[in-house]
Amino acid sequence: MAGQVTGARRRAARCVALVVVLLSGPGALAGCGSTGTTDSRAPDSRGIQRMLDRRAEALLDRDGRGFLASVDPRATGYRAQQRKVFRNLADVPLDGWRYRLVRTGGFRPAAGDGHRVAAEVRLDYRLEDYDTAPVESVQRLTLTERDGRWYVAAEDSRTATGKLRARPLWEQGDVTVVRGRSSLLLGVGQDERLLRRVARTADGAVPAVDDAWRGRWARRVVVLVPGSLKGMSALLGAPATAYRGIAAVTTGEAGGGRRAPADRVVVNPDAYGLLGDTGQGVVITHETAHVATREGTSAATPLWLSEGFADWAGYRGTGRTVQEIASELSRDAAEGRLPRELPGDDDFGFGGGDGRLAAAYEGGWLACRMVAGQWGEEKLRQFYRAVGAQKTRQGAVERALHDVLGIGPEAFTARWRVYVQKELAAGGRTA
Repeated sequence: MAGQVTGARRRAARCVALVVVLLSGPGALAGCGSTGTTDSRAPDSRGIQRMLDRRAEALLDRDGRGFLASVDPRATGYRAQQRKVFRNLADVPLDGWRYRLVRTGGFRPAAGDGHRVAAEVRLDYRLEDYDTAPVESVQRLTLTERDGRWYVAAEDSRTATGKLRARPLWEQGDVTVVRGRSSLLLGVGQDERLLRRVARTADGAVPAVDDAWRGRWARRVVVLVPGSLKGMSALLGAPATAYRGIAAVTTGEAGGGRRAPADRVVVNPDAYGLLGDTGQGVVITHETAHVATREGTSAATPLWLSEGFADWAGYRGTGRTVQEIASELSRDAAEGRLPRELPGDDDFGFGGGDGRLAAAYEGGWLACRMVAGQWGEEKLRQFYRAVGAQKTRQGAVERALHDVLGIGPEAFTARWRVYVQKELAAGGRTA
């Protein structure tokens, strides 16, 4: 049943592999408040790894006492935070959780007593039924040794490059889990009714995208709904200003194959909640299109094509008119200003203002709509895959235009300019 709230299956799968960094695993900012010094003894790497193995096993077994046994008993603040993290993960359907010691040293451990060591630890985890490979993150931990036993005493709040690390949902609050027909919703601080509505929207987006893409993909989607824009920015490890006004984004590995982790669609509840049903459907379908096309997207794919195709999939069948969808370009056309070139990647940033960003999306959408209308939808799919199959950006679009559409880049751009002017002037034509 779509939107059914479920708990996690109590499984304890142990064996996972390593792939791409997406989101961080459980950790904390608080450490032991006491003062002290480290000593020069070489750390016992095997002993540390055994402690980390017990910690992961306890979490998978839902053994709270065993999980907290890996936490320094004198780090009271960190211990309290880790107790909350364990509880917050109670219903998350995990199919794997593993820590691996990468190295010791490299940064200053948090102050405290005992033999203290700074360590980089790699966490892999998988969501049951969704991740075909684990999500990976790196934690910078302070470990302490007491009476021959190792404990986790604190976690650095910043990455090796000095940026604030991403904070996963389970560090932000109790995670509510909703399962749809083709979707898995993980939310924090949200009413279950909202999560069910998002699940129904995602369940509708999956077949719509499948019809648009008609290629190999998982045909299911993971959606994360934090409590606010602030929670979204913490989840992604970026400032809130980067996502204000953006209803959702997708995280994933460009070119990721079938053995890559599932992409995550991350909803900004502040912006998403301002949209009507149609707008929410377009947003989730757009992001789901990114999930579907991920394997066919590479560094060679320009943003006008990847974003334009996602918008094309999102707006199909909505009944919205060209003028409604391309409102920014419509205003430009009314003032005698139309773009001369297809939007570049820089046009999709925030530096040029909201108008420039909106026009870039609209231009990419109209380019993909033109290909679908003049060459056929299957040719649009072939063109997208042909561009993504190239290893580098240079010449990728040009080769795909020639091989799939039988046209050169200058002629394609000229045709797009004529098409944009004609469609914006036509009035009333639907997406």
